Amino acid sequence: MTAKADFNAEEWETLVQAPILAGMTVVAAERGGTIRESLAISKIYAAARQQQGESPLLDAIVASPPALDPNSMQQGGDVGEMAATRLREAVSVAQAKATPEEVQAYKDFVLSVAEAAAGAHKEGGFAGIGGKPVSEAEQAALDAIRSTLGTAQAE
Repeated sequence: MTAKADFNAEEWETLVQAPILAGMTVVAAERGGTIRESLAISKIYAAARQQQGESPLLDAIVASPPALDPNSMQQGGDVGEMAATRLREAVSVAQAKATPEEVQAYKDFVLSVAEAAAGAHKEGGFAGIGGKPVSEAEQAALDAIRSTLGTAQAE
């Protein structure tokens, strides 16, 4: 079982930031609904905290609030590119130090954060009627995240 102590500070920051960046990628893909999407991300973290014990590594990650510097986000350019880079780094760090089961649980958590953001706000339609649960731009962002994580889309 892998614990926070198995990672240096930079590695840990990478693991903690990647899920939030995945969610932000989806939020940035389609303007609108950012408050709902942010709340959905918070709910995923809360739900993960309630399932403590299944993965001590994941428990420690969700208990560590991510610290994203807004200045670096504005200067960094494309959120999607920054997130993809950070996701690749996070998966690499996890694969180097965690068990395969922990790596899969981490990937599943990252994807659940992104999917929560995508499904939180209907896109299109009028006054909440009609529209799609996930827009084409959000789906493209989810597909890119899945590809980066090496996770196949559920059928």
